[in-house]
Amino acid sequence: MTKIQLVTNAIINQGVLPLYYNADETVTSDILRALYKAGIRAVEYTSRGEAALGNFTKMVEIRNAEMPDMLLGIGTVKNVKQAEEYYRAGADFFISPGFAAEVAAFLIPKDLLYSPGCMTPTEIIEAENAGVTFIKLFPGNVLGTGFMSAVKDVFPNLKFMPTGGVDTTEESIESWFSAGVSAVGMGSKLVSKDLMATKDYAAIENETKKVLDIIQALK
Repeated sequence: MTKIQLVTNAIINQGVLPLYYNADETVTSDILRALYKAGIRAVEYTSRGEAALGNFTKMVEIRNAEMPDMLLGIGTVKNVKQAEEYYRAGADFFISPGFAAEVAAFLIPKDLLYSPGCMTPTEIIEAENAGVTFIKLFPGNVLGTGFMSAVKDVFPNLKFMPTGGVDTTEESIESWFSAGVSAVGMGSKLVSKDLMATKDYAAIENETKKVLDIIQALK
């Protein structure tokens, strides 16, 4: 099995990809542990602040010591320079808010999953032609489930995951899976700013378990 297939299967198996960023290295690490305890085995850390690379490097260190079966992805990758930095840091997969051909050309030959954000059929076609197999529908709250239903049959060889606009409720999750997605990305709806601020890791763990249970029941 290729590394791309391994990562794809891990995300699809859990059905949800939690994503978050926190400037504090300790908070970042403790959230990772909470997600792992909940049953998460693939997580996206977003590269949105100056501390991101340092924090991600620490996450890799903790993963290697405490949770060897956890796959760590990096999000908000916009160019090859970023991709190279996180490749050296040990990222298992890479996610972008939009499609960057240069990033695809750098990562895919290395057997590394690259999931770009797309919101038009043209972007999806460009990504597919570049070798992308896993599309992030972004922003999900703008596109909606109707868009997914409309394009699914045109791209039978691609997997789709919306990010943005997916709630932790059964109704929201079910509507997306019914439309044809393979997984859902969840950021602040799952790892909220309030829970991070209060360091309520037990609540993050419990919310994540609830989402995993909802998804397993739907499958």
